[in-house]
Amino acid sequence: MDSQETNKRGMRLEDLAELAQVSTATVSRALNDSPLVRDDTKRRIWKLARQHQYPFRPQMPAILSGAAATIAIAIPTPLSRRGARVDPFFMELIGGVGEAAREAECDIIISHVAPKNFDDLSELISSSRAEGVIFLGQSFLHERFNRLAAIENRFVVWGADLPGQRYCSVGSDNIRGGSRATAHLVRLGRKRIAFFGDTEAPEIMQRYTGYVQTLEKAGIEFDPRLVAPVHFEVESAEEAVERFMAQGIKFDAIFGSSDLIALGAIRGLIRHGKSVPGDVSVVGYDDVMLARYSHPSLTTISQDMPKAGRLLVSKLMNSSGTKEIRSERLPTELIVRESCGA
Repeated sequence: MDSQETNKRGMRLEDLAELAQVSTATVSRALNDSPLVRDDTKRRIWKLARQHQYPFRPQMPAILSGAAATIAIAIPTPLSRRGARVDPFFMELIGGVGEAAREAECDIIISHVAPKNFDDLSELISSSRAEGVIFLGQSFLHERFNRLAAIENRFVVWGADLPGQRYCSVGSDNIRGGSRATAHLVRLGRKRIAFFGDTEAPEIMQRYTGYVQTLEKAGIEFDPRLVAPVHFEVESAEEAVERFMAQGIKFDAIFGSSDLIALGAIRGLIRHGKSVPGDVSVVGYDDVMLARYSHPSLTTISQDMPKAGRLLVSKLMNSSGTKEIRSERLPTELIVRESCGA
């Protein structure tokens, strides 16, 4: 590359080298992702290049040079005891994003960084070689995303639409989905419907809201003992069933706020000799592939992952302009299978 090549603001390779306090050769190698440059030096140079709008594309490795853009995927640290996403829903969501990116002729990279605070979010975007970042999940970072949106628009979040939100998110209509799951159990004549899920997570809180509203509408008294703060883990759901049994809490249905939680609840019920759906009806949320092949197969609320992927990618690719990118909610659908009895 001609070292005198400049971007539209006049930033030269030599200028980057001076800012980074390294040689022009080191800058050139860093921008080409050369293994001869230390990773921390690369990140520092990439961050400077982003800050000064130095064009990355001409210096990208040849394997990526034919793509229209590169998209990074990051998964914030969840509210989970093990600190890692174990829910297969996220694997399917990544698949939906990947397919949408392929159709848009974009490359994707999956970041190993799990952002925990504002500095993590800011560093990830400013030092990334990608044109933008898709964050899969809000976790507890809503206010941090709002803060980030004040200085950066090259990101989109999979998650809920929350009061005062200033960033773009894509997600399902969680309140409506929670209402549909609960209403189905009510129609089956179930009166003691438990809710399994961690309501500290924004999306789960909205599903819980739909659950509570539907019970009230049906004239069923809300019982706080039937709410279990279950993490996104099979074992956590099994433990919740164990606690209910040990405490003698009566229930005839479970609304699991994710399919993984619902499947864990079924395992716990079967281990205690309970019939599903004979003794207890179970409904999940997500419609992951595993839900179709479990025994019994799982009744659930479906989210359209291919459409979710297309929306996340298209909104991210349009985020670099001055026009505000609006959040969007996906419709939900009740998928009736064996676990609820109808």
